[in-house]
Amino acid sequence: MQWALKRGQRTLVHAIILCVLCSRFAVRRFSECLCAVAFLAGAGIFHAESPNQQSADALFAGLTADFARLAPQTIRPANGYIRYPYLIPAGYYNQMWDWDGFFIGVHWANQNPTDAKYLRDWVLSFAGSADADGYVAGCITPSGPRPLFGKFAMKPFLAQGALFAAQRLHDFEWIRPAWPAMQRILEYRKRTQFDARWGLWFWDNAMQSGADNNAALTNDPNDRSAILAVDASVYAMREYLAMAALAGKLGDAVNARGYRAEALATRKAILRQMWSASEAMFLNRRRDNGAVIRVLDWASFLPLVDGLLSRSEGRRMIMLHLLNRDEMRSEYGFRSLSKRDPSYSNEAMINPYSNWRGPIWINANLMDWIVLRRYGFPDESRQLALVLAGILHRDIGKWGSMHENYSAETGEGLAPTPAQSPGGKFAGFVGWNLLALDMLQCETSHGHCLTLSSAEPPAW
Repeated sequence: MQWALKRGQRTLVHAIILCVLCSRFAVRRFSECLCAVAFLAGAGIFHAESPNQQSADALFAGLTADFARLAPQTIRPANGYIRYPYLIPAGYYNQMWDWDGFFIGVHWANQNPTDAKYLRDWVLSFAGSADADGYVAGCITPSGPRPLFGKFAMKPFLAQGALFAAQRLHDFEWIRPAWPAMQRILEYRKRTQFDARWGLWFWDNAMQSGADNNAALTNDPNDRSAILAVDASVYAMREYLAMAALAGKLGDAVNARGYRAEALATRKAILRQMWSASEAMFLNRRRDNGAVIRVLDWASFLPLVDGLLSRSEGRRMIMLHLLNRDEMRSEYGFRSLSKRDPSYSNEAMINPYSNWRGPIWINANLMDWIVLRRYGFPDESRQLALVLAGILHRDIGKWGSMHENYSAETGEGLAPTPAQSPGGKFAGFVGWNLLALDMLQCETSHGHCLTLSSAEPPAW
């Protein structure tokens, strides 16, 4: 299944009509007209070649059956250092990771509120691993924490996971014993990953971000903590919003106000320092001199998950870049890096880095899907869900499992290959690919629709 486009005379007529209307009604900025024309004539509108409801329902049934077999592989019983049942990507990876566990746990909780217990246990395991300073490793094994590429501190997802789990369990009291550790972790992150000069957040290196070789970041050991990152700043903002919501539920009104203020300050800094209105992009910057890093990648769209742009500006960014087939959109989903970027590649890599310079990743596409729904692109969000489900269903039929990423040019699974797998036998991957079912379920039956809202934001 591909994202079908009808080009030619009909699209050209639509574009011409739109230009006439723009002129007739005096659109405030001519760039808005050009943006809409580009969307119609170049980026494309997804038309009627999408499957009907019957075939969509059949795909949903098929993927549901696939995941009924594969999803349990992501749950392991308590073992050694890990005192609770824990979540793993499965296949090639048997460790518990920070954002992997968050996204896997979100899937379980979204499918059945009772299964939010797995996300709860993920929170308790990471919070319980924090040291006296608030440091917690981004990877935990039964043998203990596993620091990688330096200290590799956990990404800002802990409070978001706690809030999501507690809301679905209708129980916030389990958080109370872990609350001091969660606060220490938050404070440690601000001491070690916040630049007060810019009011923004940074990673130690690209590996810590989870997008291992992100072209907008660096793994140069001589250039550590060098880049103010859109993703790090958005995650930190979301974490403060979640901490504020949790503090309110736990009766901690003082900290609730303080955390909301931190979220608002980060939001303002993202818009002031990272948003380029002329280019309609959110871009990373260097900490030392403020130089803008003009790399358009999947993280550029994360601020839209929480609605940081107005509807008109958000739609402009989406039409110019996300739905642009020469940049982010492919026939098989959204790329992790713009096709225009010189670093763009669909190479099958997994060690020492997974490839985030082009291939399609399901967790990143989930964020794009949320953005499309938030900013009023229902046809495109539905088509994305169908396309992603289709490539996974075919992959499972061929291999019996999935790959962690997919070629943006062919839709074929990339890593791990059999040669990259232990013993030369295809290891597979499950993990956050399970989120494809959540997207498809929402689009076909209008149920279990994820927003990943960290809480009602303060009055932006």
